[in-house]
Amino acid sequence: MTSSNAERMPEWPTAEHVPAEELARRQGIRPIASVDDLARPDLFESDDELDAFLADLYASRRAGAA
Repeated sequence: MTSSNAERMPEWPTAEHVPAEELARRQGIRPIASVDDLARPDLFESDDELDAFLADLYASRRAGAA
């Protein structure tokens, strides 16, 4: 009979389960009241930066599909 470490379950410290709603409350996160809350017009400094981001995003998605 042989035994390996892979066969034993690790002993993780037990942590209290906290629902997402409670975590949000603790962190002061509020629901989005309007889609305008998500708008960030100054997120990209230029159109070129946005284009580079989108090109990278599309390339990563195509790579994941291959």
